[in-house]
Amino acid sequence: MDPQLRQQIAARVAYYRELGIYDFYRREGGPKRAVPQSTVRENTQNTEAAASSGRRGEKLSAVVTSTSSVKNRAESNAGVQTVRDPVAELKAIREDIGECTRCILHKGRKQIVFGVGNPKAELMFIGEAPGADEDQQGLPFVGRAGQLLTNMIGAMGLTREDIYIANIIKCRPPGNRTPEREECETCSPFLMRQIAAIRPKAIVALGAVAAKTLLAINAPMAELRGRWYDFVPQVAKTFRSGAEVPPIKLAVTYHPAYLLRDPRQKKETWKDLQMVMKFMGLNPPAKPPNPA
Repeated sequence: MDPQLRQQIAARVAYYRELGIYDFYRREGGPKRAVPQSTVRENTQNTEAAASSGRRGEKLSAVVTSTSSVKNRAESNAGVQTVRDPVAELKAIREDIGECTRCILHKGRKQIVFGVGNPKAELMFIGEAPGADEDQQGLPFVGRAGQLLTNMIGAMGLTREDIYIANIIKCRPPGNRTPEREECETCSPFLMRQIAAIRPKAIVALGAVAAKTLLAINAPMAELRGRWYDFVPQVAKTFRSGAEVPPIKLAVTYHPAYLLRDPRQKKETWKDLQMVMKFMGLNPPAKPPNPA
């Protein structure tokens, strides 16, 4: 080996040693050139000498492995999978939100409405925004619309404890107005992280705001309903954990608050829920519900 190159390598190894990096492995796919044992011993002695000159009294060991050793190491780790903890992930997301002041809605809210339900739920309902009752209690869908949603969930043979419920935004808009686009764009990344943490089998978007925000489609409800969408939450790589989130089936139906204003659409909503039930493998009740 060229003496100058050897000195540069020794200095680099000493630098990594100070960072706490001790072992070095040849990248798989690199040149398969046998390294004589005499060279290994000579290089090790040189790196130790270089490290000693930089930090007196310390020793540095450099481990040289063949390509086959790296391959065996990779194969032994291939079966190891990252264990996910949705509860811990949701807790971390809530802590990141903090007492959020990222948009103007924080000025009129009483508290943040994060979400509620089973962190390992296979089905997730996503609405628009908290109302007065939700802002008061800190829980989504607890007012009149929430009671109707509870009845809808019960008609599917489920309970609120079986699913997870959240909203596009987590603060009540003044006067329960429709959330503005900027507010949705500011808050929805936290929802995306919630979805990525829970990874449900299916999502039901309740109402036009939820559907258009999640799907990034500007279309009327009549066109959005009655079909499945493959949805992948757009989560910044900084916050991703484990494997990539696989596509999640997403269906669209009317918001319970809209059904309170126009009960005629309850039959159409039931059709949407039956589509979800069929996909989830849920047995429908003997007769369609007639929630109050």
